[in-house]
Amino acid sequence: MPRRFKVRVKICSLALAAAGLILAGRAVQLQWAQRDFLESRADAQQVTEAVVVARRGRILDRNGQPLAVSAPIDSFWAHPDSLDALRPWLPQIARAFGSSARQLEDRLAKAQGREFVWLKRGLSPSRSQPVIDLGAPGLQLRREYRRYYPAGEYAGHLVGFADIDENGQEGLELSYDSWLKGRNGRKQVIRDRLGRQVRDVGGLEPLVRGRDLRLGLDLRIQYLAYRELKEAVERHQARSGSIVVLDARSGEVLAMASQPSFNPNDRAQLEPANYRNRAVLDLLEPGSTIKPLVVAAALESGAWSLRDRIDTGRGFIRVGSKTIKDRNALGVIDFATLLRRSSQVGATTVAMSLEPERLWSAFAGMGLARATESGFPGEAEGSLYNHQYWKPVDQAVMAYGYGLAVTPLQLVRAYTVFANRGQLRPISLLKRDDFPKGVRVVSPETAAAVSLLLEEPVGPGGTATRAQIPGYRVAGKTGTIEKLGASGYESDRHTAVFAGFAPASKPRLAAVVVIDEPVARGYFGGEVAAPVFSRVALGALRLVGAPMDGVQQPAEAVMAAQ
Repeated sequence: MPRRFKVRVKICSLALAAAGLILAGRAVQLQWAQRDFLESRADAQQVTEAVVVARRGRILDRNGQPLAVSAPIDSFWAHPDSLDALRPWLPQIARAFGSSARQLEDRLAKAQGREFVWLKRGLSPSRSQPVIDLGAPGLQLRREYRRYYPAGEYAGHLVGFADIDENGQEGLELSYDSWLKGRNGRKQVIRDRLGRQVRDVGGLEPLVRGRDLRLGLDLRIQYLAYRELKEAVERHQARSGSIVVLDARSGEVLAMASQPSFNPNDRAQLEPANYRNRAVLDLLEPGSTIKPLVVAAALESGAWSLRDRIDTGRGFIRVGSKTIKDRNALGVIDFATLLRRSSQVGATTVAMSLEPERLWSAFAGMGLARATESGFPGEAEGSLYNHQYWKPVDQAVMAYGYGLAVTPLQLVRAYTVFANRGQLRPISLLKRDDFPKGVRVVSPETAAAVSLLLEEPVGPGGTATRAQIPGYRVAGKTGTIEKLGASGYESDRHTAVFAGFAPASKPRLAAVVVIDEPVARGYFGGEVAAPVFSRVALGALRLVGAPMDGVQQPAEAVMAAQ
């Protein structure tokens, strides 16, 4: 072997040996001296924190039927710095998202300097899977939930809705947001070089699922109430309408509906005029539905009894400069006739015989113009100014329901006083396991007497014969209210109302129906609102299994009960 060749072999061997020693030394340095540092750097690049989104609690009706549930969805995001890596994939991603590659590129470009940018939110798992399968570098996935409302527009006004982040915005979704909302968890995950999650490392903070909310609402009665209200509003070409159905014994809201309506699943319908819950937020002058409360105040005062007669004269009475008239001159009447014929003069005569404080206390004691504390957000209080500021004409017009403002929910609650032998019980939007203790506001004897008298308007010759229910006795009162306009009360704009309960002998349900500004096929409460009550109550009584109690009581039965 030539000497020169041997020298070259030795030099190469020494060089290779030196290189090996250097590599071995570097390996030892990396493995031992810099091990902790390198591991921390690797973890920083591969082990990251991920948010585990908590599912919002369900809203259920009293029988467990879902009214609001959270369905899983997928949302995609990216770091703006990943634009170059994502650019080749953008056309395919855009097709799956239903947008254009240019839109996605612009969104990433405009978000430079931010930590992340949403590319698409709310895809169903079936639609998101093709995007996941692309394996596009830098495209991140986050599993979220979207609120879905199985009852749609039927229960929308009460349940309300949540936004895209599942934060309550209206209705019970808003008022019970903290109850329904869970707490997101955090975990450590390992991601590959493309940013895809490979496996979980461990949990940092456990998630807490939102709690379910069970309402007192009965979805079967709710369907019935919504259907009948909508049909009545359309039939009479009314501006709006509302209905509330209560369990007369427990104060639970079994149904609550408003018109116009909206579907919380369709965000295009989320306009304030549509999702306004008129049964809780709208105020109205109660009109003649206030007269049973006037009668109760008179009987409680001790100055009046059921045997007493009211002289309505020639059908009108003057209070100050105001003349109050009946449709027909009724002469001398009893309390049964006062309610059956809805005498303005009779109610005014009785009211004016009472001290203003007693009449005010009767209205306030039955919960009028005072929030029911139902828990519905923004509930209106109403208006009933202090008796110290009343003039005689104020007291007179209040006798037939003008000069004060209440909500439909307050009005139906007041009628449950007569159904509960004089006790005012709290309203509940949630399901109760027992009957709450009420506050006595009138004596049992007065409540029983007014309950019997309230059968008169529904009986023969009354203003509410269309509220009758076959096989059941009904107690209730109509109201036809002229609406206040810019220049005073307008005779061509009305609100039709019926308030009542059934079965009259042992009340199970109480309801109020309000139809605002009906313009076709009548406008009186007895012809517009009373039939809605009849149809809803009939179906509801059958659903709750209330036994029949006969037919309407004639006037003689009222007198015999004295």
